[in-house]
Amino acid sequence: MADAPVEALSLNAITKRFGELTANDAVSFSVDKGEVVALLGENGAGKTTLMNILFGQYTADSGTVAVFGKTLPPGNSRAALDAGVGMVHQHFALADNLTVQENITLGVRSLFSLRSGRAAARAKIIDLSTKFHLVVSPDARVGSLTVGERQRVEILKALYRDVRILILDEPTAVLTPQETDDLFATLRLAIESGLSIIFISHKLHEVMAIADRVVVLRHGKMIGGARTQDTDKHALAAMMMGTEATAPQVAPANPGPPLLELQDVTTPNIASAPGLKSVSLALRAGQIIGLAGVSGNGQAAMADVVGGLRSPSSGYVALNGTRIQKWSPRRAVQSGVARIPEDRHKTGTIADFDLTENAILERYKTAAFSTSGWLDWRKSRLFAQSIIDKYDVRCPGTDTPIRLLSGGNMQKLILGRVLEADPQIILANQPVRGLDIGAVNYVHGQLLAARDRGAAVLLISEDLDEVMALSDVIHVIVGGRLSPAFGRAEMTPAQLGIWMAGQGFDDVVAHAS
Repeated sequence: MADAPVEALSLNAITKRFGELTANDAVSFSVDKGEVVALLGENGAGKTTLMNILFGQYTADSGTVAVFGKTLPPGNSRAALDAGVGMVHQHFALADNLTVQENITLGVRSLFSLRSGRAAARAKIIDLSTKFHLVVSPDARVGSLTVGERQRVEILKALYRDVRILILDEPTAVLTPQETDDLFATLRLAIESGLSIIFISHKLHEVMAIADRVVVLRHGKMIGGARTQDTDKHALAAMMMGTEATAPQVAPANPGPPLLELQDVTTPNIASAPGLKSVSLALRAGQIIGLAGVSGNGQAAMADVVGGLRSPSSGYVALNGTRIQKWSPRRAVQSGVARIPEDRHKTGTIADFDLTENAILERYKTAAFSTSGWLDWRKSRLFAQSIIDKYDVRCPGTDTPIRLLSGGNMQKLILGRVLEADPQIILANQPVRGLDIGAVNYVHGQLLAARDRGAAVLLISEDLDEVMALSDVIHVIVGGRLSPAFGRAEMTPAQLGIWMAGQGFDDVVAHAS
């Protein structure tokens, strides 16, 4: 006879309000020892708020949290850590000026502890990184790491503390499919030894692969759940949204002339991040070009050049056939380049600005929002409200500081800010990272509509399915070098995966040049 399940975690009637917004409304569920429970819901459904309450970063207005039968004091992260609760946040909580090892051990031991203690910590980090296939140098400065490497540090930081309950909030958002498979394989080993996991993801195929059960939130309320063996992705999507999810249809493109061209562009490496290596690329009107690649292979340099944040050390940028002498962010914006940045926190928004201020951030000096040098706040608020309504940004109002929004709702505001400007050229860098399936379909539909209106779109994504679904032309980037162009449906995922691994890249690129 099998042993009775041991309850590792119990959340009982958790309620949390932010002003008039009820983020969690009497939510209750439990997780057993050695069980994986997926927490699902649309952006703004209350998932991250609930987990922040569990982790002690927020204090619930009512309700209790118990770990292995012991009720935790509210709003006490140290108590949660001591009880064995670890959390990998959707948005990184790392100190850029410290090393990987210092970030991982921060709060566990003094940064000035004896050398023998530091050596033991280093050995443990290396052991964990090898075991969990999360390879990163303990001595690297976090500020020099790619987004993917930072995600690995976050996971290692939780595992280092010997957690018994691990909260994973969008843990695979920046991992390749192979890295995700490796992570799941090693997590299963930890699960077999008793680790309990709360898994938050909008990637329903991953939920089906790793979770034993799912619970679903909608507008802050728990509306249902199921065992994964008794359901499927379509049923889960319908439960989350309250309706069926339908992906947009992709019609054949009708490309026009080049609007923005990179000609033999080279940029310097920055720390471990490669620059571009003699890259030539033409962004054409009415066409989506997809850039596929493993994180940290030159995508950041490509985005910076297109957005005017980085100037070529050799080669040049041309706009509408005219070579640009001084390419800058201001010139890019004035030229109709709209930017969906990779990091919505660091480069996409200003945390303490409200939604109105962030909505007009890149165009506040234009006639749409300014008269004789004075901001027209009425027009600005109406614009922000129109984005909130059209893009379903769930928030208390236009005067809400954007730092209070969930990551997905923050992304929706950025998307609205970009797309409502009717840009000629769209730099879409990880545009749907952290979005629910309904929002993903909506954003994809908007990018396709912009293409069909004549915009040139550069889609940079580490999600190969997204690149293949939307792109009219696909390039692979490896070490700052660009592959030849592949047409829609010309390559299989496996074939593109070979390119992404760099196999045969040198020979083909050398031959093409």
